[in-house]
Amino acid sequence: MRLSSLRLLLSGCALLAFAMPVAAQEAPAPERPPLSAEPPPEGAPAIIVEPDEATNSGPVTLPVEPPTAPPIPEVWAPAPFAADGQSAYGLYLSGRVASLRGEQETGAELLARSQALTPEQPRVGGEAFLASLFSGDLDDVVRLTPFVSDTPLFAGAGRLAKVVQALRDGDGATALALIRGEPFVDPYGPVSTYLLPAVAAAGGDWDTALRPVEVPISQTGGLALRDQRAQLLEARRRFEEAEAEYRTLLAVPDGARLFRVHYGAFLERQGRRDEALAVYGASLSGDAPDPRALAARHRIRTGGRPPAAPTLRQIASDALAFAAMETSQVDIHELSAIYLQFAAALHPDDTITLRLAESLDEAHYDASARAAFARVGTANPIVYASAQLGLGVSLAKEERHEEALQAHIRADAAAPDQAVVSRLLAGQYFRLGRFEEALAVLNRPTVNTADQSVEVRYDRGRTLERLGRIEEAEAELWAALQMAPDNPVLLNHLGYLWVDSGRRVEQGAEMIARAFAADPRNATVQDSLGWAQYRRGQYETAVETLEEAVAKQPADAEINDHLGDAYWQVGRTREAGWQWSRVLTLEPEPERRAEVEQKLSRGLPTPPVTGSQP
Repeated sequence: MRLSSLRLLLSGCALLAFAMPVAAQEAPAPERPPLSAEPPPEGAPAIIVEPDEATNSGPVTLPVEPPTAPPIPEVWAPAPFAADGQSAYGLYLSGRVASLRGEQETGAELLARSQALTPEQPRVGGEAFLASLFSGDLDDVVRLTPFVSDTPLFAGAGRLAKVVQALRDGDGATALALIRGEPFVDPYGPVSTYLLPAVAAAGGDWDTALRPVEVPISQTGGLALRDQRAQLLEARRRFEEAEAEYRTLLAVPDGARLFRVHYGAFLERQGRRDEALAVYGASLSGDAPDPRALAARHRIRTGGRPPAAPTLRQIASDALAFAAMETSQVDIHELSAIYLQFAAALHPDDTITLRLAESLDEAHYDASARAAFARVGTANPIVYASAQLGLGVSLAKEERHEEALQAHIRADAAAPDQAVVSRLLAGQYFRLGRFEEALAVLNRPTVNTADQSVEVRYDRGRTLERLGRIEEAEAELWAALQMAPDNPVLLNHLGYLWVDSGRRVEQGAEMIARAFAADPRNATVQDSLGWAQYRRGQYETAVETLEEAVAKQPADAEINDHLGDAYWQVGRTREAGWQWSRVLTLEPEPERRAEVEQKLSRGLPTPPVTGSQP
C-alpha cells in the first residue's frame, strides 16, 4: 500500500480518527514538553464536572477517595491468606507495583484477590475497583461495584459497566432495563444518552432506537446520535432514510470530518464503489486526514469486499468512543480511558487502543500508556506508526533513548516519507548525538521541500550547528526566523549563535533581548541574555542575570559554567571555582568538561574581545 499520498498530521504524537481540531503550532518545539513521571496518587484522581450550561450550575468536584478504612485488628481471624499461601497484604502490594509498571491486567487481578480476602476494607475495594476499570476487566468491575456504592463516581461507573457487560454477553434486554432503571448523573449522563439507541435496539425496542434525533446538529451530541441513527436505519434496511441522515451529517464540517468514513462504507455496501472512493478521497484531504479512509480506499482499488454492516455492539462501542473524545477535550483523561476500555470490550480495535494509550499518557499513567501503545497492531500502517511514535516519545521521557529510537524507526518503516514521522525520528537521532543521521533524515526529499515547516528548518539549523557547519546553520535558522519573526525560540537560538561565535554580537544581543521580553521566565533565554552581556563586557550586569538563571534552572551545566565565568571577571574567583566545580557534578558533555577542568586549573585568560562583524 502506498502511503506517500497521505500527509500525516499528528496532535501530540498520534493521529486519531475522532480527534478534535487543534490550533496550528506557532513556535518550534524541538522536544515534546515532558509530562510528570510521578506515579498517580493513591485512590482515584479527582474528576471535575464542567458547569451545565442549561442550569448555569458551578463546577462540581465529585469525591473519589474510598471511605476511611476501619483499623486492622491485632489478631485477624481467620488470617487473610489465599489458598496458595499468599497474604492479602502481599497481594495488595504486588497489585500496586504491577499497576505502576503498566501491567494493568495483572495489577487488577492481584488487587481483586486481595479485596476478596478483606472485603471489610473499603480502600482495598476502591483500589481494586479502580484498577479493574483501567484494565478493562468488566466482570471484576461489576463484582466490586457493591463495595464502592457509597462513592457516587465509582457507583455510576459500576452501573455503566453492567450495561456494557450485558451488551457484551448478548443480553440486550438486561442492558436496556439497566440503562432505563434510573437516570445516570454526571459525568455519565451524556454517555448514557449516546448508548441508549444501540441498547434499545439490542433490547428489541426499535421505536426508541430509531426515534428522530432532537438534539441540534450544531451540538456534538447531535452529530453522534445522527450517525448512530443512520447505522441503525441501515440495519433495518431503511436505506433511503439512512442516506438522508448521512447527508445531513456531511453538510456540517464536524460531521463530515468525524463520520464521512461511515458514509463511504455505507455506499460500498450499496454497490456504489465510485461514490465511496470519492468520499474516502475527501476524508484524506484537508487538515485532519482519517487513517481509516486510506485503508478503505486501498480496499476498493484492490477489489476487496465491502466492510460488513456494523453490529449493535460495534455501534455501542462507537458511542462510548465518542463520549471518550468529548471527555478528553475537557482534559478528563481518566474518564476517557475508562470509556475506551468499555468500547474495546464491545469491539476490540487498534484505533481504540491507540486512543486509550493517548488518554493514559495524558493522565500520566505512563507505564500503562506504553503498554497500550505497544499493543497496537500493524493492520493500519498509519495507526501503527502513530502508536510507535507515542511509545517513542514516552520512552524518551524516561530517558530510554535507544528504545525510543527503535520505536521511531518502526514508525518510519510503517509510514515512510511522512514529514512528521521523519522529523520525530531525526529528533531522536539528535538526542543521541547522532547528528549525521539526523541531518540525513531532515534532508530527505519528502522533508526538505519548498513548503517545509519552520520546525523542520529549525531542526536542520541546530543539527548543522552541532556538526560545526556554522554558515549553513545560520542560513537555515535565518530562513526559519523569516517564517516566524517573533518566535522566542528562534530569536534566542540564532541570537546566541551570533553572540557566542562573535559573528554579530550586537545584533544577536538585540534578538536575545526580544526573546527574553517574550518569555522572561525561561531560564535558557535568560542564560543567553546574561552571556550576551558577558560578551559585551557588562560583567556586573551579567552576574545578576546569570544568578537569576541558575536559580530558575540550578541543574543546568551550561548556565552554571557561564555564571562561573562571570564571577571570575568581576574578581569573585573563589565563587567562580565553586561554580565550575559544580558543573562537573552535572554530567556535562566531554568538551565542556575538559574546558571546565582547564579553568579550574588555570582560571580564565584575558577578557575576550567583543565585536559585531557583519
